[in-house]
Amino acid sequence: MALSKIKTNSIDDSAINLTSKVTGTLPLANGGIGSTSLSGANIAALNATANFADNIVQRATLKDTSETVVALGDLGGGSDALDLSLGNVFTATVSTGTQTLTFTNPSASGTCYTFMLILTNGGSQTVNFPNTVDFAGGTAPSLTASGVDILMFTTVDGGTIFHCVVASTDSKDSS
Repeated sequence: MALSKIKTNSIDDSAINLTSKVTGTLPLANGGIGSTSLSGANIAALNATANFADNIVQRATLKDTSETVVALGDLGGGSDALDLSLGNVFTATVSTGTQTLTFTNPSASGTCYTFMLILTNGGSQTVNFPNTVDFAGGTAPSLTASGVDILMFTTVDGGTIFHCVVASTDSKDSS
């Protein structure tokens, strides 16, 4: 049997149309993804919004990242829930009456979830935090009556306990 032509170390890319000539699946055991499409293999194309649905992204190096800001506006007293599934940074203003905050939808136990609360005029009224929040020394911080306070909350047990750290009180520019 004679071979008419052998090319080494190269493939003529015009000779093989991978979109129409390749069919079937390469099994996982052979290094494939077990599917004929990325979506069928549960692999996201990362050129758009990707919802990883609480799956693990491992050994990633992130560069130029940002976090979603949830602007709550003027809370106006009463009770307000911070839905933690909406973002990691919350901004709010306290203006009238006692304000009671609750935290909903934290990440599952065994994962670390941290969010920032940027609170304007928090000391102008009483602000009640959930009883699941632990503060340094067991006492909620004194908040600024006319200014901005930045609080960080972290949980590793699905919201059973949130540890609060005061990042800044009466935050303002240096001028």
